[in-house]
Amino acid sequence: MVAGGLAREAGYHVLALTIDYNQRHRVELQAAARIARALNAMSHIVLPLDLTAFGGSALTADIAVPKGGVGADIPVTYVPARNTIFLALTLGLAEASGANEVFIGVNALDYSGYPDCRPEFIDAFQKMAALATKAGVEGHPIRINTPLQHMSKADIAREADRLGLDAGMSWSCYDPTPDGRHCGLCDSCRLRAKGFAEAGLPDPTRYATRP
Repeated sequence: MVAGGLAREAGYHVLALTIDYNQRHRVELQAAARIARALNAMSHIVLPLDLTAFGGSALTADIAVPKGGVGADIPVTYVPARNTIFLALTLGLAEASGANEVFIGVNALDYSGYPDCRPEFIDAFQKMAALATKAGVEGHPIRINTPLQHMSKADIAREADRLGLDAGMSWSCYDPTPDGRHCGLCDSCRLRAKGFAEAGLPDPTRYATRP
C-alpha cells in the first residue's frame, strides 16, 4: 500500500499486479483490490498462479502457522522463491506495458528473516533484469524501486498516515480467522502491531487476539 502511495506521490501512474497464488490468507486479495481503488490504479490485474502445487510453506501447504513470536531463523511461512517469482512476473508486465519503474514493498528491518527481502537480492535481480529484457539490452533497464527497504514498521505506519492512506485497508496476517480478523499471534501480526505502537498511531486492525 505505502509503496504504491509513494509511487503515486512521485507522479507515476499505477498499474497494480496481485498474484493469487492460492495462499492461506486469501483475504489479502480483497485488501489488494481496495488499495488499488484507493490509489486510482489505471488497472489492477489479479494473476492466478497456484503455488500449492509446489507446497513447502505454511502459506501454501497444510503446515501450521507459527504463533510463538518472531524468531531468528527463516520461518515456515517463507514461500520458496516467492519474491523472485513475483518480481519476474512484474518485470514481464512492466516491459509489456512500456513501464520503466517497478515498485515493491519489501522491507529488511522489521521482517521475519526472509532471504528475498534483502537488499542483496534486489540488487541481484536488478542486474538480471537488465540482462533478461529487451528494454535492458537496448539501454533502458526497468528499475526496481524498494522505497520501504530500510524503514521500520513504525516508519511505514507514519508514511501511510502522511500519505492520507487508511492503514485499515491493508492486510498482514498469515492465518486469518474464519470471520475475517487478523489472528494477532503470527509473526506478521506481531510486527504490524509493534509498528503502530512505536509510531504512536492508532491501530485500525481487527485482531482476534490483541498482540
